[in-house]
Amino acid sequence: MPPGNARMILKGIGVSPGVAIGKAFRVDRDRVSLVYYYLPSPAHTEKEKTRFDAAVDKAEADLKAIKSKIAGEFPEHSFILDTHIYMLRDRMLYNETIRLIEEQGINAEWALRQAVENAQLIFAKIEDEYIRSRISDVDYVAERVLENLTGQNRRSVAGIKERVIIVAQDLSPADTLQLQVEKTLGFVTDMGGKTSHTAIITRSLDIPAVVGLENVYQAVRSGELIVVDGYAGKVIIDPDEELLNYYYERQYQLENYRKEVARCAELPAETEDGYTIKIQANIELLEEVVAVIDNGAEGVGLYRTEYLYLNMDTPPDEETLFWDYREVAEIIYPEMVTIRTLDLGADKIPSRMREWGETNPALGLRSIRLCLQEDELFRTQLRAILRVSGITKNVRIMFPMISGLGELHAAKDILNQVKQSLIQESIEVDPDLQVGIMIEVPAAVAVADLLANEVDFFSIGTNDLVQYALAIDRVNENVAHLYEPLHPAILRMVKQAADAGRFAGIPVSLCGELAAEPLYAPILLGFELDSLSMNPMAVPRVKKIIRNANLEESKEHLKEVLQLSTASKVNEYLCNLAWRRFREDFELFEDEMGRLPVVNGNPQ
Repeated sequence: MPPGNARMILKGIGVSPGVAIGKAFRVDRDRVSLVYYYLPSPAHTEKEKTRFDAAVDKAEADLKAIKSKIAGEFPEHSFILDTHIYMLRDRMLYNETIRLIEEQGINAEWALRQAVENAQLIFAKIEDEYIRSRISDVDYVAERVLENLTGQNRRSVAGIKERVIIVAQDLSPADTLQLQVEKTLGFVTDMGGKTSHTAIITRSLDIPAVVGLENVYQAVRSGELIVVDGYAGKVIIDPDEELLNYYYERQYQLENYRKEVARCAELPAETEDGYTIKIQANIELLEEVVAVIDNGAEGVGLYRTEYLYLNMDTPPDEETLFWDYREVAEIIYPEMVTIRTLDLGADKIPSRMREWGETNPALGLRSIRLCLQEDELFRTQLRAILRVSGITKNVRIMFPMISGLGELHAAKDILNQVKQSLIQESIEVDPDLQVGIMIEVPAAVAVADLLANEVDFFSIGTNDLVQYALAIDRVNENVAHLYEPLHPAILRMVKQAADAGRFAGIPVSLCGELAAEPLYAPILLGFELDSLSMNPMAVPRVKKIIRNANLEESKEHLKEVLQLSTASKVNEYLCNLAWRRFREDFELFEDEMGRLPVVNGNPQ
């Protein structure tokens, strides 16, 4: 524990690294207060719909004005505002609000709030954290319309006059983009998660940020001195002099370490004994491509393509997909972009597909199974990817959740049919296009040797592999503590898949929590993987650790780890290895050092 005391220390989710020290500036973001009432007649119902339309029109005009204002400074984030503009007339919000006004005879504010609550129930059932967090975008859009309906103008962040740390219950991406970066030392909120659009923006703006604090807005007074530790996910309120001096020193040390890591971010991840492994990035949105380049990632190892399919009455058309994929590929060129085909389930797909109902969506009609059943949906996406491949020559296709040769053959058959159709239309397709699969279910591991002979590459998706292998629902708070990426069974499955790929002579990548965790990097080298793919912010530090590592040593460490019987023993082994072999890369990071065995108050 750091020396000294504070009035309060809150723990949240660190979403943007760095340490900020300064005065708090509370931004009023209470929910709009509403009046609820029934409409007396059909004539009033029509007027209420017109009033709602006017509020939506004004919200659209306001968002377009903000987009125009920030376009020159933050062009990569305009996509988020486009998404919010689209949401204004999305079925979940617009159509549902109109329906409630008509059928229940209630005022627009009441109907819109009820529509948002209905949407929240749908999103709460979604397993994927990133997609589930998109409900915040629905909330932001609805609150903007409610402001227009009620005439309540909430406080703006654009008028801040001094260097401060922003404290809010929540801020929308539009609000965040209006922050004056030179006056914003840090950013903390009650709500939010790692994958929220606001978190993505704060990372790209290089502002230390902690979210998900639950009660920081109530706990902090404007003008009060606070510390934001974006690495440890902590907010220290009113620290005493001893604790403040500790954080000034920590700020200095971390900034120096960060600069050192950033200076080397463009260097290859080559070990001391000459083994090179590619370090790539996972992305979900077009605007994250900038972070891929800035952090030295060697291409995109996983482009999740689900976002464009959400909150729409119908799936995106071929042209929408084509231009999105093309822009990503052209920015990343000449590095490769691995595009994962649609990985949604019936619990996530909009419109009629939601009506199928899934009592157990994780084991139901999802991912490649859904695409094979809804093959027009699949063909549209494949056409878009193949068209881009013919232009940029730097994309690969990856099928998710393949469990055996039957599914793989069916997916490849459709891909070949689409390819031949494009060729007949005189549309160029990359003749060397690579096709791979994600290894993320135990069945795929068991037949990895057979699958390896049918594809150009493997990508081991550890997030789902852990879930399926250990029968753990990672979003169920009752069993989430059992979600263990270092479980001996998982490590042995990774080795089996990696060995099968290497024996067949195909590249093997690994993505997910295992890849992004610096503590795990030394033993991941021991699998002799060809690449790791992770969130862009993790790339520089993982690269640095690998450059200080030794392949032969890592292979020996892996042998020892594979003999250990529990995840906790594996974790203890890795923590001790980190402290002995890579101390300078870990001693500044409280969360990681907190996992080390402690003897006489010191990590051992």
